[in-house]
Amino acid sequence: MTAGNGRRDGSPYAPHTDADEAAMLDAVGVESAESLFDIPEDVRFDGEFDIDATDERDLRESIANLFARNEELTEFLGRGHHAHYVPALVDDLSRRSEFLTSYTQYQPEIAQGFLQALFEYQSMLVELTGLPVANCSMYDAATALAEAALLADRLRRGASGHRVLVPEHLQEGRLGVLENYLDGADMEIGDYPMDDGAVDLDALSDLVGDETVMVYAESPTVRGVIEENLSEIGDLAHENDALFCLGSDVVALALLEEPASVGADVVVGEADALGLGTSYGMGLGIFATREKFLRQVPGRLVGASEDAEDMRAFTLTLQTREQHIRKERATSNICTNQAWVALRTAMHIAWLGPDRLVDLATRAVTDARDLAARLDDISGLRAPVYDRHHFREFVVHTDQPAPAIANDLAGRGFAVHTLDDHHLQVCITDVNADAADRLVAAFEEVA
Repeated sequence: MTAGNGRRDGSPYAPHTDADEAAMLDAVGVESAESLFDIPEDVRFDGEFDIDATDERDLRESIANLFARNEELTEFLGRGHHAHYVPALVDDLSRRSEFLTSYTQYQPEIAQGFLQALFEYQSMLVELTGLPVANCSMYDAATALAEAALLADRLRRGASGHRVLVPEHLQEGRLGVLENYLDGADMEIGDYPMDDGAVDLDALSDLVGDETVMVYAESPTVRGVIEENLSEIGDLAHENDALFCLGSDVVALALLEEPASVGADVVVGEADALGLGTSYGMGLGIFATREKFLRQVPGRLVGASEDAEDMRAFTLTLQTREQHIRKERATSNICTNQAWVALRTAMHIAWLGPDRLVDLATRAVTDARDLAARLDDISGLRAPVYDRHHFREFVVHTDQPAPAIANDLAGRGFAVHTLDDHHLQVCITDVNADAADRLVAAFEEVA
């Protein structure tokens, strides 16, 4: 069935006619749109949802009963996603309609407020990293890392290098995304050993060579260790004409060594610890780099300029890098970003200010140190496993099977990570610090 104008009924977002569709199918050499898809019968939609109709009151009651089955656990979880208290101000301001409805800011004449907020977000990252160029966000840390690897490959195009080196402790999700990105780019991934939770410099030195395009290191690592040899890692990368990419997050960057000062060429990581809290999978990726790589940066850049009346104005700039402008020369397939989430992070950083941001980061070190010392006093536990400084989280060795201890802790209302048969990981922030005494008591009962 088609409408009077030849457009298919029910398809307002695909306004092509039957003739248009027939021409496209003929061009690709198939008989129907159905033949373009290979959907197994057992998951194919058959036109019925098999959901009984109900009224609003019964539906609300059913959903409330479903939610009531959730376990009420106090989470001491981290490993890349961290919860810090998000002030009500962030919720109230970010939910204003002009922010919620501004999906993307292509039209600067009607998006000056949002563009300025994103420019401030970029400026905050520049201050935290010491690198002069930061984009206005990536999907998450995993995609930011993958885009950094592709940037390194573009810079070495035509040379022999094709290998990216990552720590053996790299978080599984980030490694998986990196593998997917590099699979079609004729690149490979190698890992280097860790020594007491930090980079094994001798082993890394043996692995870096002419074929290396990028060396990636983290501080803090996925296990919470603060890396002490960042300058040496950067030197190893640069001696072999490779980029040095550093992974971190916005809270840690307020306290730890400035990435630019240790030779980092690119900084990636998560910014969602501020403004978003625990998001259960959703992230906000950091991407900052040196000015000479400006035209290779993936994602979007907000620039400051002047309007016709010589007033300061903001706009998306250098958009020829993006696939919606010049697809064949795009630096990335990412053609959107986490603008609203970046807005929330910028609001949270501004609300904290420099001093309170440093205080929050300092507490991430001292709280982790103090909680580890208390757990170390419990028979059957050793914490932290690594004789290093830690940020937010640390690994605990258990004499008893770690999965059993984690299950017993869950039964007492606490969630921690299980790493293997005899190692747990515990993360403490300002959100769960008030439950530290109860966590220690629960460990004393189960360890």
